Amino acid sequence: MSTVGITREEIREYVHQYNLQPHGTRTAWLQQQPFARATFYRWNKMVFEGDLDRNFVPRDHGSMSTSPSQRSAFEQARAKEQAAYEAELKALRERVQQLEGTNEALGKANGLLHKLNEQEPAASMTNEHKNSSPRKTS
Repeated sequence: MSTVGITREEIREYVHQYNLQPHGTRTAWLQQQPFARATFYRWNKMVFEGDLDRNFVPRDHGSMSTSPSQRSAFEQARAKEQAAYEAELKALRERVQQLEGTNEALGKANGLLHKLNEQEPAASMTNEHKNSSPRKTS
């Protein structure tokens, strides 16, 4: 099978897009793509039942093949997982930006404290020796 010019990831993405199409619109979607329908059906089988990385297309075994509705359900679940992952990633990026801002503010505050400590006058040193014994009364 020839997949010249199309990467495995692009093939997987085409298959995922196809299976997310509403029922009745898949044929029109396929006609707009830059590959033949038969080629796409082989890709679809390789992704779900075969081995895309080694270009293995399975034989039809009836009970072993997945139905189009199962594939659609799989793709919808995958899309939900992807959306949840992207939402979590966005929240984590926002949290990182917030923590970086806090870290920057703390760094500036720390620098100001060091400057203030440098400008304070030094404590006066006395050379007087104090007698530590208590006063004696006569």
